[in-house]
This record gives sequence, structure tokens and C-alpha cells, in this order.
Amino acid sequence: MSEERAEKDGGATAMRDCWSCGTAVAMRAPFCHACGVIQAPQPVDHFTRLNLPARFDLQMADIERQYFGLQRYFHPDRFAAKPARERALSSQHATDLNEAYAVVKDPLRRAEYLLVLKGRPVQGDACSTISDPRVLLEAMEMREELAEAQSATEIEGIIARVEGECEAVLDEVADAFAREAFDLAGRHCIRLRYLTKLAAEAHERRARLEA
Repeated sequence: MSEERAEKDGGATAMRDCWSCGTAVAMRAPFCHACGVIQAPQPVDHFTRLNLPARFDLQMADIERQYFGLQRYFHPDRFAAKPARERALSSQHATDLNEAYAVVKDPLRRAEYLLVLKGRPVQGDACSTISDPRVLLEAMEMREELAEAQSATEIEGIIARVEGECEAVLDEVADAFAREAFDLAGRHCIRLRYLTKLAAEAHERRARLEA
């Protein structure tokens, strides 16, 4: 019997053979139902890996519930006394799960990943992609203001304003996804990139002044 079986009957569950006992198991099943041995993880998107719908509008409580629930099954500590192959597979599952969680829990990374799945990836990195003159002017003005700030109190005001803008842009991203306006969502993501980076730089600058 082959290691992996093609889908049958026009949509039937894809099957593979358990590497340990040879029993047919569902392709995405993490454990063999017959012998209980862990199976190799399959290449799926981060939302599928976390058993979550592929959408932007997700609640952190739901993301964490799925992640920590799955983490209990795959944590390498549970496989410490198992053979080497099972230990390696548990580590691979845990790594894939951690990567999925890191992307999905972060609103900006979740939005950009969704755009990749929709075939509309956001290009470039941070402010290097700003082409909207109004957004570019905003970025330049905020960076100049941060550079000229002389006290932690001044920077705290900048942080509050930038983080407020981040929240407003996130609302715009959510609305764009809800309307399936993916190009617009991408433009909002570019603005959110530079705002997020600016907020991080402001926090670092404040920490240096307070040190």
C-alpha cells in the first residue's frame, strides 16, 4: 500500500498509510487512530493548522484557545521517552503550530498573510513601499517629530497618538476585508506597517531617555 493515497470518489477524504502500523488514516490526521502514533504534519495554511476560519475578524480568545489546546498534544515533553522519529515529528508539529500562532495572533501579520492567500500580497518592507503622497507626508512628519522630541513625556504623547492611529487603521483593515476590498486592505496594511514600526522606535527612544 502506498505512503499517500490520492483522493477518491470526487471529494472523499484523502488518505495515507500510518508509517508505524500501515493502517489507512486521514491525510490531515495528526495521530493514527489504530496505534496512536503521531503522523507527519501536512502542508496547510496557518488558519487550517489552528482549526480557525481564514478571515481577519478573529478574537484573540479563540486564537489562544485553539493554539494552547493543540499545543498540549504536540509538546515535545510528551514525547521525551518516545523513539527518535516520534520525537522529531512532535517537534515539527510544535514548530509549525508556533509559526501559525505567531502569524495569526498578530493583526498586521494576519492581514498580510490573508492577502497572500487571496493572491494579493503586500510588496516591499515598511516605509519603502509608501507611494500615497498623503501617507508619505504623514510618515515624514511623524518621524521628524520623533527625532526632535527631547523628553520622555513628549515621546509618550507621540506613542499615544501613533498607537491610536494603529487602532483606527486596524478598523479600516477589518472593514476592507469584510467588503472583500483586498487592494484597499493592502494599502491600509502598508500604512499600518510604518505606524507599527514608528511606535516601536518611539518606545525604544523613550526607554533610552529614561535610562
